[in-house]
Amino acid sequence: MNLRRRDFITLLGGAAAGWPIAASAQQGDRLRRVGVLMGGPATDSLAQAYAAAFTQALRKLGWIEGQNLHLDIRWNAGDATLGLTYAAQLIGLQPEVILAATTPNLEAVRQATNDVPIVFTQVSDPLAQGVVKSLTKPAGNLTGFSAYEFSIGGKWLDLLKEIAPGLARTAAMSNPDTAPQSTFFMQAIEAAASSHGVRSIAVPVRTTTDIERAITNFAREPNGGLILMTDVFVRLRQRQIAELAQRHRLPAISWDPEFPRVGGLMCYGVTEGTLEQYRQAAGYVDRILKGAKPGDLPIQQPDKYTLVINLKTAKALGLTVPLPLLGLADEVIE
Repeated sequence: MNLRRRDFITLLGGAAAGWPIAASAQQGDRLRRVGVLMGGPATDSLAQAYAAAFTQALRKLGWIEGQNLHLDIRWNAGDATLGLTYAAQLIGLQPEVILAATTPNLEAVRQATNDVPIVFTQVSDPLAQGVVKSLTKPAGNLTGFSAYEFSIGGKWLDLLKEIAPGLARTAAMSNPDTAPQSTFFMQAIEAAASSHGVRSIAVPVRTTTDIERAITNFAREPNGGLILMTDVFVRLRQRQIAELAQRHRLPAISWDPEFPRVGGLMCYGVTEGTLEQYRQAAGYVDRILKGAKPGDLPIQQPDKYTLVINLKTAKALGLTVPLPLLGLADEVIE
């Protein structure tokens, strides 16, 4: 599924047509409170689509805002400090369950409560991060939906090397404040780099100026490539990154399919399946509101990855995409 602007409009505008006039499952007269802490700004169309999928799925399950449900939604705007503030604020409103999107938001909510049930989304490898002790029975007050296993970091480097055989150096970019999980991805990237004889470094960025400076400095030596790690801060600036990468002739790969659509070289990730995870998260919230314990609900993992390649960008960079790689692509932009 390609979540473009027209799809987002359809999701919002057509949602009401698919909603039942009256909820088939009556949840009682008591108004139940659910908190939501989203990544990114409220103006971000992708994050809005995720929130819409979640609320639409709740409605289909019989939870109708203003009738038997009160939703408190906050947006961290890609700011980890703001996420901490909003997490404390949401817990102070005494929700019966809270949806935490992205790793920094989950960490913020965990700091704010040990008791309120938490359903998380877009959190990479929660077992490796020590968030849960088991995927099948996470225990405690949280459960949710895993975004990636950290081994995908090695796959990003493999793909970059395949499309740019002369690759000798890579810079893996993220904001440490909004993507604390990047250290785990970096381990996989470094292992793959070593096997290819490639030198890889982590490039921390915390401002837009940092991004331009880092790319400009890195590009001073030849045969470099860029890896964008899972990070809301970086995703919100990927158009600028795509332009800088082209200007400095750096092949670049991201986890977000929007990256090649705004001029980046390619992406490999699970973002196209994230919308469905938000719908499923509504199912977990429904079960918890009906009495299920979050620690008894297994962590769900993605089962489909999407490869998108921008041939126009490849040509501008002087790269020829191998036919086997083109054959594997789910989408080719020409």
